[in-house]
Amino acid sequence: MIEKVAMIAVIGRPNVGKSTLTNRLTGDKVAIVTPKPQTTRNRIFGVFAYERTQMILLDTPGFHKARTRLGEYMVGIVKESVADVDAVALIAEPVDSIGTQEELLIQHIERIGVPAVLLINKIDTLKTKQMLPIIDRYSKRFAFDAIIPISAKSGDGMAQLLEVFDSFAVEGPQLFPDGMTTDQPEKQIIAEIIREKLLLCMEREIPHGTAVEITKFSERVPGAAAAGGDAGNDVGNDVGDVGDVGDVGDVGIDGFAEGFEDGFAGANGGDVGSGGVIGGFLNGNGGPEWGDGDVGSDIVGIIDVDATIYCEKASHKGMIIGKNGAMLKKIGQMAREDIEAFMGAKVFLQTWVKVKANWRDSQSSIRNFGYTSCT
Repeated sequence: MIEKVAMIAVIGRPNVGKSTLTNRLTGDKVAIVTPKPQTTRNRIFGVFAYERTQMILLDTPGFHKARTRLGEYMVGIVKESVADVDAVALIAEPVDSIGTQEELLIQHIERIGVPAVLLINKIDTLKTKQMLPIIDRYSKRFAFDAIIPISAKSGDGMAQLLEVFDSFAVEGPQLFPDGMTTDQPEKQIIAEIIREKLLLCMEREIPHGTAVEITKFSERVPGAAAAGGDAGNDVGNDVGDVGDVGDVGDVGIDGFAEGFEDGFAGANGGDVGSGGVIGGFLNGNGGPEWGDGDVGSDIVGIIDVDATIYCEKASHKGMIIGKNGAMLKKIGQMAREDIEAFMGAKVFLQTWVKVKANWRDSQSSIRNFGYTSCT
């Protein structure tokens, strides 16, 4: 029975292991993880039980020098998350000096006056004797309640970490129901899974200028055709719906010939959804991604997901789609596998790519993509 609650903000520079730690402690993939910095954009609750305490971790974006309004939002989330928590866990890498980001975060902790623990991550990359000078340097800079060497990847140091986290717990009722590991809605998790695959598959700046919007999320009624609606038994002959053709709007056209024709019409006008085999590939639809199962038969437990990937440049759109749609298909296949594992059901995933120039510097676009203040 839960008798106490501990709310811990997990902060640090980009790519230091915050989300890896959150996933390990919750025992679930509540936050996407990639080798690229600034993967996490929002504050994410990771929830788990430790003895009689409900632990709530606030996984935060990497603290960095903001260059866009989205970056400013992410930095603001870090600062907001430090307020009104029971303790802060600052994660740092085992390097010889205290970095600029770490120094700024320590200064913020000092201003707030919140209890703080230093977690020196990635200890599996160096020997024990190399750790001692690092611990000494940080202990002289700030009076941390504890300094714990850990490896979020291997799990080293987790037992001591949990004991320290539990010491900050306060008596109170359980805030999240049993079995709940995150506060994120399903649509947000699915969008993050797709963005994770973008980060893993794409190079350089392109993934950081992308956002994912889930435009359709619905579960099939048992007995409905697996290919969806009236087109269920016509997959292979009828290819799907044409998405946004030019600036005209959504057009529903069945059949290869008409889809082909309207696909090319959209090529000169704007973003096209799944308008025919060739038209769709040329204009940005990743095509439907299916799990195992017989297309056209009655299947129970099918979830339809439509996702639009936004990027900032037309050249980036072409790279995301890839030659003959190969890159977008790869991203869709990888995402579908993870989404099916998360949902525990077969998933019919369709993806589109659209351009929204400089959206990271547009306050309205940032809000529309779900990046809103946590206060």
